[in-house]
Amino acid sequence: MKVLFIYSLTVIESETKPLNGPGQMQLGISYISSLLKAHGHKTRLVVLSRVSGRKNRKIIDECLRKFCPKLICFTAVSTEYPFIADVARYVKNHYPDIYLLIGGPHVSLNPNDALLEDFDALCIGEGEYPVLELVSQLKKNVHPSGIPNLWIKNKSGIEKNEPRAFLQDLDSLPFPDREMWNEWIGKREESRYAVLLGRGCPYQCSYCCNHVFAKLAAGTYTRFRSPDSIVDEIRQLITKHPGQNEIFLEAENLDANRVWAMEFCLKLERFNRTLSPPLSFGANLRIMPEADLEDLFAACKKANISYLHIGLESGSERIRRQILRRSYSNEDVINAVALARKHGLRVGLFVMIGLPSETMADFWQTVKIARSCSPDWNLVSIFFPYPGTDAYLLCNDEGWLRTPVDTEMERKKCVLDLPGFTKKQVEKSYTWFDYYVCRGRKPVYKLLARVLETKLDSSPYVYIVLTGMSRVPFLDWFRNAFLHFRNIITQH
Repeated sequence: MKVLFIYSLTVIESETKPLNGPGQMQLGISYISSLLKAHGHKTRLVVLSRVSGRKNRKIIDECLRKFCPKLICFTAVSTEYPFIADVARYVKNHYPDIYLLIGGPHVSLNPNDALLEDFDALCIGEGEYPVLELVSQLKKNVHPSGIPNLWIKNKSGIEKNEPRAFLQDLDSLPFPDREMWNEWIGKREESRYAVLLGRGCPYQCSYCCNHVFAKLAAGTYTRFRSPDSIVDEIRQLITKHPGQNEIFLEAENLDANRVWAMEFCLKLERFNRTLSPPLSFGANLRIMPEADLEDLFAACKKANISYLHIGLESGSERIRRQILRRSYSNEDVINAVALARKHGLRVGLFVMIGLPSETMADFWQTVKIARSCSPDWNLVSIFFPYPGTDAYLLCNDEGWLRTPVDTEMERKKCVLDLPGFTKKQVEKSYTWFDYYVCRGRKPVYKLLARVLETKLDSSPYVYIVLTGMSRVPFLDWFRNAFLHFRNIITQH
């Protein structure tokens, strides 16, 4: 059977080549596609964006005419859901015989009967085997029923099936289908691939979806693939795509299972010895109170894991402990970064600005701790409350959030009304954060270029141009000129 996947982005490179590199691939639908292909089904992908306006309909019409799928699978985060629902509405009105399924983070966080106004079924939680069972039933021309994880619309109402246990043997899945993305990648400005190490997270951070996802089904939520399987995938990846020199090892926390992490680093080290030149890797690390990271960092260095992304999030221990449910101290972060440097690892810090209850004093504490760490780069965003998370409920209960939430500039625009940190202050702090942290340590012209890039990237006027709300020739020219200018700034 033929299955079409529809994925959406906001800011894109072009309508025909929206992705700037394989780093933008969404591995969730790639795994579903690979499992379907392993069972003899045919799949295809369409990448859309609100940027393209009515051109999306032309893209959809052409694909449906040529590919003729019996099932379309949609996925969406909360900020993309309204656009995806509009696309589904168009397909349902013009191609009523095609079965429409919606999954992804927004649906799993906020399952609601109303979602089935635009879709025939929704998937809560992991989707590989639910989609495979759905395809099997559709192929037999029977109305789908009794599929765990799926809510299914039928003549008598909505059939809400029980969740299935989390898949424990991740090695049983075929490697993700990356080929489905190739036709949507343009100039490949970013050529780094990502390889998934595992699924889930053992921590309960209030702003993250994991504390909700962990309750969706029975069984162990935090799972890792075997080191041998991961190395086999990396070997296959560099064989198909020669010239790769860096791969990101995607997991919520490399250190969630220390025994596994040490074994994985050892296998990666042995594999890298067979390559010339060896691959370089990056990974995420979550700090734990007074954790002994010496052996892990030494193993990372030997495996050529050359950099780590570490979550500072806020320099206020009060906010981390009471709001975010992250219990490590500032000293823990500073010591971890210093130890990583001792082992020759570069470090980037995750930072959020405009967090629930944050004040200007809290922000300057974040700047102070970040300066103490002297990171190689900062990964900065403005806090965005995702519906369904505990942080969203807190913001709503405290009156800091005006609903409906403006999703147009997610994580670049402040949506909270904080008594001690105004929206204007939050957005200025976001723009100038790198300058505050790195002044006196990096060339002024580079810091000011970064300020300019962030300012333009978070400007609502530039956003209007980049998202194509007004598609006239001058704005098209401005959009292309801005993207080129931003690339020049980033390179310098």
